[in-house]
Amino acid sequence: MESENTGKDLIVDVTSTEVHIALMQNHRLIEYNTESSTGNKFSVGDVHLGRVKKILPNLNAAFVDIGDKKEAFIHYLDLGLFFPAFDKFVRDSNRNTNLKDLYSGIEIGEPLPKEGRIESILKPGQMIVAQIVKEPISTKGSRLTAEVSLAGRNIVLLPFADKVSISQRIGSKEEKRRLETLVKSILPKNYGAIIRTAAEGKNAATLVGETQSLIEKWENSWKKIAEDKTVQLLFTEYSKTTTVLRDLLNDSFSNIWINDPKIADETRKYVSLISPEQEKIVHLYDGKQPIYDHFEVTRQIKSSFGKVVPMRQGAYLVIETTEALNVIDVNSGIRTKTNDQEENSFEVNKLAAEEIARQLRLRDMGGIVIVDFIDMESNDHKNALFKYMQELMEDDRAKHNVLPLTKFGLMQITRQRIRPVTEINTSEQCPVCHGTGKIHSSVVIDEEIERKIAFYVIEKGIRSITIKTSPILGAYLKRGFFSSYLSKWRKRYKIKLEIVEVTDFSVLQNEIYNEKGEKLD
Repeated sequence: MESENTGKDLIVDVTSTEVHIALMQNHRLIEYNTESSTGNKFSVGDVHLGRVKKILPNLNAAFVDIGDKKEAFIHYLDLGLFFPAFDKFVRDSNRNTNLKDLYSGIEIGEPLPKEGRIESILKPGQMIVAQIVKEPISTKGSRLTAEVSLAGRNIVLLPFADKVSISQRIGSKEEKRRLETLVKSILPKNYGAIIRTAAEGKNAATLVGETQSLIEKWENSWKKIAEDKTVQLLFTEYSKTTTVLRDLLNDSFSNIWINDPKIADETRKYVSLISPEQEKIVHLYDGKQPIYDHFEVTRQIKSSFGKVVPMRQGAYLVIETTEALNVIDVNSGIRTKTNDQEENSFEVNKLAAEEIARQLRLRDMGGIVIVDFIDMESNDHKNALFKYMQELMEDDRAKHNVLPLTKFGLMQITRQRIRPVTEINTSEQCPVCHGTGKIHSSVVIDEEIERKIAFYVIEKGIRSITIKTSPILGAYLKRGFFSSYLSKWRKRYKIKLEIVEVTDFSVLQNEIYNEKGEKLD
């Protein structure tokens, strides 16, 4: 079932409370996101109607209430060029207004001066439309912009803007002219756009369909503003699944595997909108084994998010995250590929650089990152390592800057932080001993499981049972083709009996499920 090629695979695990998204490249985990399916209220890209709480003249900024317990922050320069147009729309919209006429009739006017003061634009109690650009981190609230944008795969829609910009990466002048003419012809009054690199070569129908869907999303929020001038969420950006697709989907994508029919259908529709030719890469996973076990994501998460991160041939990283910065220490361990210490250090450092670039994306580490590489004497090696690190970071979508090694062998990396760093506790309390360090004898574990089976078959009349176990216990119960415990129980109780191995389970952990997938014990 797994991809045979070496492109990118997106593996989406949908549970009752969360959606886990793993991006794999060459079967190796490079990005991992978790999204609450109950809805996280404060995420990057979400657009809120907020109330100005306090003006901060010294900072030329303001605090804004968007419904979070921590007040959000907006600077004067984040108001955008045409904030007065947004402000007039919010003030003048009401239930009796024709909102389309109001929107198209507003004069965009002159851009706000760069040296202006926030107290001349905002007042406490004023309602403003604002978009989150940085999630709440630690004691800080969200960072906002009032220059709302709606990002699609090929187009970024800009309400109350008056020009169309084109990505500089599109080289052909003819293609730039075609795209600019096409997009200008489909944009209603008071809309601007940025044409993204992905739009190159796309046909008119794809661009028209995406632009119309973005306009519809923005205009659907107008009714909320008109009917209720209170703090509220106007609309959320697409789910993390579609956001990852929007930013990453290209010809190198091989497969998207999703274990939930509803999310799979939504994703298929989204892919058909932004890249119709790739709709066939979306698959519904319906295997018996948990999706993250099947694609070996669980194992990679467990090995990648600890304080100590092992690498090949005995080398390892030690990662410490603090409020002010992140520190990564490179250790060679027992690795000795050559007798030349300088060459050996250079090889370990290159290996570490590859893992560090992956870890920054995987944990979404931001702010200042200090890397303590193994000391090297050669300036050529130091320069080569610096250039290699820059190359490795090129695929990272977050804004970043890599500085050369200092004379102490330290490398400084700054990386844009828009979300809290992803931390996963890879140590866990044993569910069998509950932290006491004592468990039932493994010799009698088969008797314990059989008692459960007998109870559900004889007392409850259940005829189909699935036992979820750790891989070690599963192998023990299935050992011997005709003489295994699994075979004996099937014959003895005349039932349909399956064992599913779950990587996450501790050695003797086991759970019983009925044919509907409901946990029994």
